[in-house]
This record gives sequence, structure tokens and C-alpha cells, in this order.
Amino acid sequence: MAERLLMIDDDVTLAAMVAEYLGARGLPVTLAHSIAEGERRLRDEAFDALILDAMLPDGDGFELCRHVRERGNLPILMLTARGEEVDRIVGLELGADDYLPKPFSSRELLARLRALLRRAQVKDSGMTQAFRFGRLEVDQAALEARLDGRPLVLTAHQFALLWALATHPGRVLSREALLELARGDTLEAFDRSIDVHISRIRAAIEDDPRNPRRIVTVRGAGYVFAQRQDEEGR
Repeated sequence: MAERLLMIDDDVTLAAMVAEYLGARGLPVTLAHSIAEGERRLRDEAFDALILDAMLPDGDGFELCRHVRERGNLPILMLTARGEEVDRIVGLELGADDYLPKPFSSRELLARLRALLRRAQVKDSGMTQAFRFGRLEVDQAALEARLDGRPLVLTAHQFALLWALATHPGRVLSREALLELARGDTLEAFDRSIDVHISRIRAAIEDDPRNPRRIVTVRGAGYVFAQRQDEEGR
């Protein structure tokens, strides 16, 4: 069954073009042109991902992003003309999984959406794995990380980054390598938003996020997931 997307954007022409492009590639899109219409669609229908504009005629798309994230883990891609770094950080902090500024490449939008959908699919096969590192458990089957058995609040993209790090313990991963592992393909050679995601992951898993012991920054190189000796082989 094909994944269903909801796109909330008041640019009627652009939205129609995106819907036609994605629909022709197996991703049917339902369109809404206001927050009110989008909220009604989200309440009455089931979707696999949300494409959300930040500036809408009846309110702030960032606030809608926050409300959607509070209600569940629907993958959210912010698609907006507000492409400044501060706006990207706000969107990510409020729970967006990805952020693509306008103007954009249709091929890049498709690649990002497919990556989001891949990460959001729960694999119910024997191929899935879970790893435990002391108090932290990273469960690919459930797309969930737990600390002391308590589920952590992470977006799909943040979980993908944590999984990439946890499955390469002791190895320094550059931002480019992390993006490739998390998204399945390299879309940006250098993406500062990855630092925002790492900060959020640290806030969830570290006892002291300002002095992290699990996800350590290697200056000028990237990040390394530190595995203690007493956790080896677990």
C-alpha cells in the first residue's frame, strides 16, 4: 500500500506541482492550504508523513509542528521560504525531522521524503536488532531508544542518528558520514542542523549533556559513540 502524504502550504500552484511530481512517483499527496484545513485532515485521515510550510494564512506552521509532534511521531518535513539557520533550528527544536528551504529541487524533496519514510517504517522481521549500553537501549525494531527502560522522546531523524552512532561504537563519524548513514544518501556535504539533533539526543541520554560521556565531539572530525569496557559484547 502506497504511503500517503499531507502537504500544508498556501502556495496553491507550488503545492499542486509537488503533488503531481510526488504522485507520479508513488507518493500520493493530499493538499491543505491552511492550518485549519490541515488540522481537520490530520484528525479525520491517516497519513505517513507531513510536508509543512512555516508561514500560513491562519497561523504559524512552527506551532502546528509542535502540536503534531506532541500528539505522535508522524514524520515532519518543513518546506518553507524561511531558510535562515535560526528558522531551521526553531523547526528542528519543535520536532521537525527535516527542513528544506524554498526554492528547492524536486529530486531532493523526493529523496528526503523517502528517507523519512524508510526510517519511520517499523521492520517486523528477524533482521531488526536492539543494542544495550549500560542503562541505554537502542531498539531498531521499535524505532525507539530507552533509558532505564523508559522510552525517550526522539524524532525519527534523531533516532536514525543515534542508531548510526550506536552501531559504530568507538568510530569517529563525520557529519557527512552521519548524514549518509541516517538518510541513506548524502544530501548536503555539511549540515549544521545535525548539531542541533545531536544536542537533543544528548539531552535525552546523557546525565550531564554539557559534559557528554556517551556521544563525544571530536573537534574538527565529528562525533564518536563511546562504549565503556564493561559494556563490550552486550
